[in-house]
Amino acid sequence: MIKLLMAGDIDPQAIRDRQPASKIGPAVEEILGDVKKNGDEALFRYALRFDKAALTNLEVTQEEIEAAVKKTDPEFMSVLKAAAKNIEAYHQHQKSNGFIVADKPGIVMGQRVIPLDRVGIYIPGGTASYPSTVLMNAIPARLAGVKEIIMVTPTDKDGSISPERLAAAYVCGVNRIFKVGGAQAIAALAYGTQTIPKVDKIVGPGNAYVAEAKRLVYGLVDIDMIAGPSEVLIIADDSANPAFVAADMLAQAEHDVEAASILLTASKKIADAVNKELKLQLTKLPRKEIAGQSLEKNGRIILVESLEKAVELSNIIAPEHLELCVEEPFALLGIVRHAGSVFLGNYSPEALGDYFAGPNHTLPTHGAARFSSPLGVEAFVKKSSYLYYSKEALEKVQAQVALFAKKEGLTAHANSATIRFENPTREEDV
Repeated sequence: MIKLLMAGDIDPQAIRDRQPASKIGPAVEEILGDVKKNGDEALFRYALRFDKAALTNLEVTQEEIEAAVKKTDPEFMSVLKAAAKNIEAYHQHQKSNGFIVADKPGIVMGQRVIPLDRVGIYIPGGTASYPSTVLMNAIPARLAGVKEIIMVTPTDKDGSISPERLAAAYVCGVNRIFKVGGAQAIAALAYGTQTIPKVDKIVGPGNAYVAEAKRLVYGLVDIDMIAGPSEVLIIADDSANPAFVAADMLAQAEHDVEAASILLTASKKIADAVNKELKLQLTKLPRKEIAGQSLEKNGRIILVESLEKAVELSNIIAPEHLELCVEEPFALLGIVRHAGSVFLGNYSPEALGDYFAGPNHTLPTHGAARFSSPLGVEAFVKKSSYLYYSKEALEKVQAQVALFAKKEGLTAHANSATIRFENPTREEDV
Protein backbone atom coordinates (compact mmCIF):
# COMPACT_ATOMS: atom_id res chain seq x y z
CA MET A 1 0.00 0.00 0.00
CA ILE A 2 2.77 2.43 0.92
CA LYS A 3 6.04 2.28 -0.95
CA LEU A 4 8.98 1.39 1.28
CA LEU A 5 11.65 4.10 1.20
CA MET A 6 15.20 4.37 2.45
CA ALA A 7 16.11 7.38 4.58
CA GLY A 8 18.92 8.36 2.21
CA ASP A 9 16.52 8.48 -0.74
CA ILE A 10 14.16 11.12 0.64
CA ASP A 11 14.26 14.84 1.23
CA PRO A 12 12.92 15.42 4.77
CA GLN A 13 12.47 19.09 3.98
CA ALA A 14 10.01 18.13 1.22
CA ILE A 15 7.99 16.07 3.70
CA ARG A 16 7.81 18.96 6.12
CA ASP A 17 6.92 21.51 3.47
CA ARG A 18 4.39 19.38 1.61
CA GLN A 19 1.65 22.02 1.93
CA PRO A 20 1.33 23.86 -1.40
CA ALA A 21 1.24 27.63 -1.57
CA SER A 22 -2.26 28.98 -1.15
CA LYS A 23 -4.08 29.86 -4.37
CA ILE A 24 -7.31 30.86 -2.64
CA GLY A 25 -6.17 34.22 -1.32
CA PRO A 26 -8.27 36.37 -3.69
CA ALA A 27 -11.44 34.39 -2.96
CA VAL A 28 -10.88 34.67 0.78
CA GLU A 29 -10.13 38.38 0.52
CA GLU A 30 -13.43 38.86 -1.28
CA ILE A 31 -15.33 37.08 1.50
CA LEU A 32 -13.55 39.09 4.19
CA GLY A 33 -14.37 42.35 2.44
CA ASP A 34 -17.99 41.38 1.94
CA VAL A 35 -18.52 40.52 5.61
CA LYS A 36 -16.69 43.66 6.73
CA LYS A 37 -18.99 45.78 4.57
CA ASN A 38 -22.31 43.93 4.84
CA GLY A 39 -22.15 42.16 8.20
CA ASP A 40 -24.96 39.76 9.04
CA GLU A 41 -26.51 40.04 5.58
CA ALA A 42 -23.36 38.56 4.05
CA LEU A 43 -23.31 35.78 6.64
CA PHE A 44 -26.86 34.73 5.79
CA ARG A 45 -25.94 34.66 2.09
CA TYR A 46 -22.86 32.54 2.67
CA ALA A 47 -24.78 30.11 4.91
CA LEU A 48 -27.18 29.51 2.03
CA ARG A 49 -24.40 29.33 -0.56
CA PHE A 50 -21.91 27.10 1.24
CA ASP A 51 -23.92 25.22 3.88
CA LYS A 52 -27.22 25.13 1.96
CA ALA A 53 -28.86 26.42 5.13
CA ALA A 54 -31.59 29.10 5.00
CA LEU A 55 -31.00 30.60 8.43
CA THR A 56 -33.38 33.01 10.13
CA ASN A 57 -31.05 33.73 13.04
CA LEU A 58 -27.32 33.40 13.62
CA GLU A 59 -27.07 32.88 17.38
CA VAL A 60 -27.80 29.55 19.01
CA THR A 61 -30.47 30.02 21.66
CA GLN A 62 -30.33 28.74 25.20
CA GLU A 63 -33.27 26.48 24.36
CA GLU A 64 -31.31 24.92 21.50
CA ILE A 65 -28.36 24.27 23.80
CA GLU A 66 -30.53 22.70 26.49
CA ALA A 67 -32.28 20.54 23.89
CA ALA A 68 -28.89 19.38 22.55
CA VAL A 69 -27.72 18.41 26.04
CA LYS A 70 -30.88 16.37 26.59
CA LYS A 71 -30.50 14.74 23.18
CA THR A 72 -26.86 13.77 23.73
CA ASP A 73 -26.27 10.19 24.75
CA PRO A 74 -25.88 10.15 28.57
CA GLU A 75 -22.84 7.90 28.35
CA PHE A 76 -21.16 10.33 25.99
CA MET A 77 -22.06 13.23 28.27
CA SER A 78 -20.26 11.40 31.04
CA VAL A 79 -17.21 10.93 28.79
CA LEU A 80 -17.30 14.62 27.83
CA LYS A 81 -17.27 15.65 31.48
CA ALA A 82 -14.45 13.22 32.31
CA ALA A 83 -12.37 14.49 29.39
CA ALA A 84 -13.06 18.11 30.38
CA LYS A 85 -11.89 17.33 33.91
CA ASN A 86 -8.64 15.82 32.62
CA ILE A 87 -8.00 18.71 30.24
CA GLU A 88 -8.65 21.25 32.97
CA ALA A 89 -6.37 19.44 35.45
CA TYR A 90 -3.52 19.40 32.92
CA HIS A 91 -3.91 23.02 31.85
CA GLN A 92 -4.12 24.28 35.43
CA HIS A 93 -0.37 23.78 35.59
CA GLN A 94 0.13 26.28 32.77
CA LYS A 95 -1.30 29.24 34.66
CA SER A 96 1.31 31.89 35.38
CA ASN A 97 1.52 34.91 37.63
CA GLY A 98 3.17 38.26 37.25
CA PHE A 99 6.22 39.30 39.24
CA ILE A 100 7.64 42.31 41.08
CA VAL A 101 11.32 43.27 41.32
CA ALA A 102 12.03 45.73 44.13
CA ASP A 103 15.61 44.98 45.12
CA LYS A 104 17.05 48.50 44.69
CA PRO A 105 16.09 51.63 46.65
CA GLY A 106 13.46 53.74 44.91
CA ILE A 107 12.94 51.30 42.04
CA VAL A 108 9.95 49.02 41.45
CA MET A 109 9.51 46.98 38.25
CA GLY A 110 7.26 44.13 37.35
CA GLN A 111 5.10 42.26 34.93
CA ARG A 112 1.34 41.74 34.94
CA VAL A 113 -0.43 38.77 33.33
CA ILE A 114 -3.80 39.93 32.01
CA PRO A 115 -6.50 37.71 30.41
CA LEU A 116 -7.84 38.68 27.01
CA ASP A 117 -11.30 40.24 27.10
CA ARG A 118 -12.97 38.23 24.35
CA VAL A 119 -11.82 35.32 22.17
CA GLY A 120 -13.39 33.47 19.27
CA ILE A 121 -13.04 29.71 18.84
CA TYR A 122 -13.62 28.16 15.43
CA ILE A 123 -15.01 24.62 15.48
CA PRO A 124 -15.07 22.78 12.13
CA GLY A 125 -18.10 20.93 10.80
CA GLY A 126 -18.00 19.17 7.47
CA THR A 127 -17.27 15.46 7.19
CA ALA A 128 -16.86 15.01 10.97
CA SER A 129 -18.01 16.63 14.19
CA TYR A 130 -15.41 17.88 16.65
CA PRO A 131 -16.67 18.25 20.23
CA SER A 132 -13.11 17.51 21.36
CA THR A 133 -11.94 20.72 19.68
CA VAL A 134 -14.50 22.68 21.68
CA LEU A 135 -13.00 21.36 24.91
CA MET A 136 -9.39 21.90 23.83
CA ASN A 137 -9.98 25.52 22.84
CA ALA A 138 -12.49 26.72 25.41
CA ILE A 139 -11.10 25.20 28.61
CA PRO A 140 -7.67 26.90 28.45
CA ALA A 141 -9.40 30.20 27.62
CA ARG A 142 -11.67 29.87 30.65
CA LEU A 143 -8.75 28.94 32.91
CA ALA A 144 -6.86 31.99 31.67
CA GLY A 145 -9.74 34.18 32.85
CA VAL A 146 -11.09 35.27 29.46
CA LYS A 147 -14.29 37.23 30.07
CA GLU A 148 -16.22 36.09 27.00
CA ILE A 149 -15.73 33.00 24.82
CA ILE A 150 -17.46 33.17 21.44
CA MET A 151 -17.85 29.97 19.40
CA VAL A 152 -18.53 29.85 15.65
CA THR A 153 -19.31 26.64 13.79
CA PRO A 154 -21.02 25.71 10.52
CA THR A 155 -24.50 24.18 10.44
CA ASP A 156 -26.12 21.29 8.64
CA LYS A 157 -28.54 21.98 5.78
CA ASP A 158 -31.43 22.26 8.23
CA GLY A 159 -29.62 24.95 10.19
CA SER A 160 -28.80 22.67 13.11
CA ILE A 161 -25.51 22.01 14.87
CA SER A 162 -24.62 18.53 16.07
CA PRO A 163 -25.80 17.97 19.67
CA GLU A 164 -22.31 16.79 20.62
CA ARG A 165 -20.71 20.11 19.65
CA LEU A 166 -23.31 22.07 21.59
CA ALA A 167 -23.06 19.73 24.57
CA ALA A 168 -19.29 20.19 24.66
CA ALA A 169 -19.76 23.97 24.60
CA TYR A 170 -22.18 23.67 27.49
CA VAL A 171 -19.78 21.50 29.51
CA CYS A 172 -16.82 23.88 29.19
CA GLY A 173 -18.63 27.19 29.60
CA VAL A 174 -18.74 28.81 26.15
CA ASN A 175 -20.65 32.10 26.48
CA ARG A 176 -22.20 32.52 23.02
CA ILE A 177 -22.46 30.31 19.92
CA PHE A 178 -23.08 31.38 16.34
CA LYS A 179 -24.11 29.40 13.27
CA VAL A 180 -21.43 30.43 10.85
CA GLY A 181 -18.43 28.65 9.37
CA GLY A 182 -15.70 29.11 6.80
CA ALA A 183 -13.74 32.24 6.01
CA GLN A 184 -16.89 34.28 6.67
CA ALA A 185 -16.84 33.17 10.31
CA ILE A 186 -13.27 34.39 10.70
CA ALA A 187 -14.27 37.71 9.13
CA ALA A 188 -17.19 38.08 11.52
CA LEU A 189 -14.94 37.49 14.53
CA ALA A 190 -12.24 39.84 13.25
CA TYR A 191 -14.45 42.76 12.18
CA GLY A 192 -17.63 42.20 14.17
CA THR A 193 -21.13 42.31 12.68
CA GLN A 194 -24.54 43.49 13.86
CA THR A 195 -24.89 40.22 15.79
CA ILE A 196 -21.41 38.80 16.30
CA PRO A 197 -19.03 40.82 18.49
CA LYS A 198 -15.46 41.51 17.45
CA VAL A 199 -12.91 39.44 19.36
CA ASP A 200 -9.30 39.95 20.40
CA LYS A 201 -8.03 36.53 19.30
CA ILE A 202 -9.21 33.70 17.04
CA VAL A 203 -8.23 30.09 17.72
CA GLY A 204 -9.17 26.71 16.34
CA PRO A 205 -8.49 24.59 13.24
CA GLY A 206 -10.30 24.70 9.91
CA ASN A 207 -10.01 24.06 6.21
CA ALA A 208 -7.73 25.95 3.81
CA TYR A 209 -10.18 28.85 3.55
CA VAL A 210 -10.33 29.23 7.32
CA ALA A 211 -6.54 29.05 7.60
CA GLU A 212 -6.07 31.66 4.88
CA ALA A 213 -8.67 33.95 6.48
CA LYS A 214 -6.86 33.72 9.81
CA ARG A 215 -3.60 34.60 8.12
CA LEU A 216 -5.14 37.66 6.46
CA VAL A 217 -6.79 39.08 9.60
CA TYR A 218 -3.72 38.56 11.79
CA GLY A 219 -2.62 41.92 13.11
CA LEU A 220 -6.16 43.19 13.41
CA VAL A 221 -6.67 40.34 15.86
CA ASP A 222 -4.31 37.73 17.22
CA ILE A 223 -4.50 34.08 16.11
CA ASP A 224 -3.20 30.84 17.56
CA MET A 225 -1.48 29.44 14.46
CA ILE A 226 -1.93 28.64 10.78
CA ALA A 227 -2.74 24.96 11.11
CA GLY A 228 -2.64 22.73 8.06
CA PRO A 229 -3.75 19.13 7.53
CA SER A 230 -2.96 16.86 10.45
CA GLU A 231 0.07 14.56 10.63
CA VAL A 232 1.57 11.77 12.68
CA LEU A 233 5.09 10.40 12.66
CA ILE A 234 5.70 7.06 14.36
CA ILE A 235 9.10 5.70 15.35
CA ALA A 236 8.90 1.94 15.93
CA ASP A 237 11.34 -0.80 16.90
CA ASP A 238 10.85 -4.57 17.09
CA SER A 239 8.90 -4.23 20.33
CA ALA A 240 6.09 -2.45 18.46
CA ASN A 241 2.89 -4.25 17.53
CA PRO A 242 2.36 -3.79 13.76
CA ALA A 243 -1.40 -3.80 14.22
CA PHE A 244 -1.15 -0.92 16.71
CA VAL A 245 1.13 1.10 14.43
CA ALA A 246 -1.12 0.59 11.41
CA ALA A 247 -4.19 1.54 13.43
CA ASP A 248 -2.53 4.78 14.53
CA MET A 249 -1.51 5.62 10.97
CA LEU A 250 -5.06 5.01 9.75
CA ALA A 251 -6.45 7.11 12.61
CA GLN A 252 -4.53 10.02 11.17
CA ALA A 253 -5.31 9.20 7.55
CA GLU A 254 -9.08 9.19 8.07
CA HIS A 255 -9.05 12.93 8.93
CA ASP A 256 -8.82 13.97 5.28
CA VAL A 257 -6.95 13.18 2.09
CA GLU A 258 -4.25 15.74 2.91
CA ALA A 259 -3.39 14.17 6.30
CA ALA A 260 0.04 12.53 6.56
CA SER A 261 1.01 9.26 8.26
CA ILE A 262 4.73 8.46 8.45
CA LEU A 263 6.55 5.46 9.94
CA LEU A 264 10.28 5.48 10.66
CA THR A 265 11.84 2.16 11.63
CA ALA A 266 15.14 0.34 11.48
CA SER A 267 13.30 -2.99 11.21
CA LYS A 268 12.39 -4.30 7.75
CA LYS A 269 10.23 -6.87 9.52
CA ILE A 270 8.16 -4.16 11.22
CA ALA A 271 7.91 -2.13 8.02
CA ASP A 272 6.52 -5.07 6.03
CA ALA A 273 4.16 -6.14 8.81
CA VAL A 274 2.75 -2.63 9.20
CA ASN A 275 2.16 -2.35 5.47
CA LYS A 276 0.27 -5.64 5.54
CA GLU A 277 -1.82 -4.47 8.50
CA LEU A 278 -2.67 -1.22 6.75
CA LYS A 279 -4.23 -3.16 3.88
CA LEU A 280 -6.23 -5.38 6.24
CA GLN A 281 -7.52 -2.65 8.52
CA LEU A 282 -8.32 -0.14 5.79
CA THR A 283 -11.03 -2.36 4.31
CA LYS A 284 -12.97 -2.24 7.59
CA LEU A 285 -13.12 1.56 7.93
CA PRO A 286 -16.27 3.55 7.11
CA ARG A 287 -13.96 6.36 5.94
CA LYS A 288 -11.73 3.98 3.96
CA GLU A 289 -11.90 6.07 0.80
CA ILE A 290 -10.53 9.16 2.56
CA ALA A 291 -7.95 7.16 4.52
CA GLY A 292 -6.84 5.28 1.42
CA GLN A 293 -6.30 8.47 -0.57
CA SER A 294 -4.40 9.99 2.34
CA LEU A 295 -2.03 7.02 2.58
CA GLU A 296 -1.55 6.94 -1.17
CA LYS A 297 -0.75 10.65 -1.33
CA ASN A 298 1.07 11.38 1.92
CA GLY A 299 1.81 8.04 3.59
CA ARG A 300 5.45 7.03 4.08
CA ILE A 301 7.28 4.02 5.53
CA ILE A 302 10.97 4.88 5.78
CA LEU A 303 13.80 2.55 6.79
CA VAL A 304 16.51 4.17 8.91
CA GLU A 305 19.84 2.95 10.29
CA SER A 306 18.92 3.29 13.97
CA LEU A 307 16.43 4.77 16.41
CA GLU A 308 18.77 7.69 16.95
CA LYS A 309 18.78 8.37 13.20
CA ALA A 310 14.99 8.14 13.26
CA VAL A 311 14.80 10.86 15.90
CA GLU A 312 17.30 12.94 13.93
CA LEU A 313 15.07 12.70 10.86
CA SER A 314 11.96 13.38 12.94
CA ASN A 315 13.54 16.55 14.31
CA ILE A 316 13.97 17.80 10.75
CA ILE A 317 10.37 17.00 9.86
CA ALA A 318 9.11 18.45 13.19
CA PRO A 319 5.81 16.55 13.19
CA GLU A 320 2.58 17.62 14.80
CA HIS A 321 2.23 14.26 16.58
CA LEU A 322 5.20 12.00 17.36
CA GLU A 323 4.66 8.46 18.64
CA LEU A 324 7.62 6.60 20.12
CA CYS A 325 6.45 3.00 19.82
CA VAL A 326 9.70 1.60 21.18
CA GLU A 327 10.81 -0.50 24.11
CA GLU A 328 12.40 2.42 25.98
CA PRO A 329 10.58 5.59 24.87
CA PHE A 330 11.86 7.77 27.69
CA ALA A 331 15.43 7.08 26.54
CA LEU A 332 14.59 8.80 23.24
CA LEU A 333 12.49 11.61 24.65
CA GLY A 334 15.54 13.59 25.71
CA ILE A 335 16.83 13.88 22.14
CA VAL A 336 13.47 14.86 20.64
CA ARG A 337 13.74 18.57 19.83
CA HIS A 338 10.85 19.33 17.53
CA ALA A 339 7.38 17.83 17.90
CA GLY A 340 4.00 19.28 18.79
CA SER A 341 3.13 16.45 21.18
CA VAL A 342 4.98 13.24 21.99
CA PHE A 343 3.25 9.92 22.76
CA LEU A 344 5.43 7.47 24.66
CA GLY A 345 5.26 3.70 24.37
CA ASN A 346 2.97 1.19 22.72
CA TYR A 347 -0.08 2.04 24.81
CA SER A 348 -0.26 5.80 24.27
CA PRO A 349 -2.07 6.19 20.95
CA GLU A 350 -2.55 9.65 19.53
CA ALA A 351 -6.32 9.29 20.00
CA LEU A 352 -5.73 9.29 23.76
CA GLY A 353 -4.35 12.81 23.47
CA ASP A 354 -6.92 13.87 20.89
CA TYR A 355 -9.81 13.31 23.23
CA PHE A 356 -9.17 12.44 26.81
CA ALA A 357 -5.79 12.50 28.53
CA GLY A 358 -5.37 16.23 29.09
CA PRO A 359 -2.65 17.78 26.89
CA ASN A 360 -4.01 20.01 24.15
CA HIS A 361 -4.61 18.61 20.68
CA THR A 362 -4.37 21.97 18.89
CA LEU A 363 -0.78 21.63 17.71
CA PRO A 364 1.66 23.19 15.22
CA THR A 365 1.78 21.46 11.83
CA HIS A 366 4.06 21.41 8.75
CA GLY A 367 7.28 21.88 10.68
CA ALA A 368 6.02 24.74 12.82
CA ALA A 369 6.88 22.68 15.91
CA ARG A 370 10.41 24.01 15.35
CA PHE A 371 9.31 27.38 16.71
CA SER A 372 5.79 27.19 18.14
CA SER A 373 3.90 25.36 20.85
CA PRO A 374 0.60 23.60 21.53
CA LEU A 375 -2.39 25.75 22.39
CA GLY A 376 -2.54 26.44 26.12
CA VAL A 377 -3.53 28.86 28.83
CA GLU A 378 -0.70 31.22 27.93
CA ALA A 379 -2.29 31.75 24.50
CA PHE A 380 -5.20 33.56 26.14
CA VAL A 381 -3.30 36.10 28.21
CA LYS A 382 -1.12 39.08 27.45
CA LYS A 383 1.67 40.52 29.54
CA SER A 384 2.25 44.12 30.51
CA SER A 385 5.38 45.48 32.15
CA TYR A 386 5.59 48.41 34.54
CA LEU A 387 8.31 50.40 36.29
CA TYR A 388 8.64 53.11 38.93
CA TYR A 389 11.74 55.25 39.74
CA SER A 390 11.84 57.74 42.55
CA LYS A 391 13.48 61.13 41.96
CA GLU A 392 16.62 59.98 43.73
CA ALA A 393 16.81 56.74 41.72
CA LEU A 394 16.46 58.53 38.38
CA GLU A 395 19.01 61.15 39.33
CA LYS A 396 21.66 58.45 39.74
CA VAL A 397 21.22 57.14 36.18
CA GLN A 398 19.92 60.12 34.19
CA ALA A 399 23.33 60.86 32.67
CA GLN A 400 23.69 57.26 31.48
CA VAL A 401 20.21 57.32 29.95
CA ALA A 402 21.01 60.60 28.20
CA LEU A 403 24.31 59.26 26.83
CA PHE A 404 22.58 56.19 25.41
CA ALA A 405 19.93 58.37 23.76
CA LYS A 406 22.52 60.70 22.21
CA LYS A 407 24.42 57.75 20.75
CA GLU A 408 21.20 56.90 18.91
CA GLY A 409 20.81 60.47 17.74
CA LEU A 410 17.68 61.04 19.82
CA THR A 411 18.39 64.25 21.71
CA ALA A 412 14.77 64.71 22.83
CA HIS A 413 15.00 61.35 24.54
CA ALA A 414 18.15 62.51 26.32
CA ASN A 415 16.52 65.76 27.35
CA SER A 416 13.50 63.97 28.80
CA ALA A 417 15.82 62.35 31.35
CA THR A 418 18.06 65.33 32.17
CA ILE A 419 15.47 68.12 32.23
CA ARG A 420 14.08 66.80 35.47
CA PHE A 421 17.30 67.85 37.22
CA GLU A 422 17.88 71.19 35.54
CA ASN A 423 16.69 74.62 36.65
CA PRO A 424 16.47 76.54 33.37
CA THR A 425 15.74 80.26 33.44
CA ARG A 426 13.07 81.12 30.89
CA GLU A 427 12.15 84.60 29.64
CA GLU A 428 8.62 84.28 30.97
CA ASP A 429 10.02 83.57 34.40
CA VAL A 430 12.16 86.78 34.47
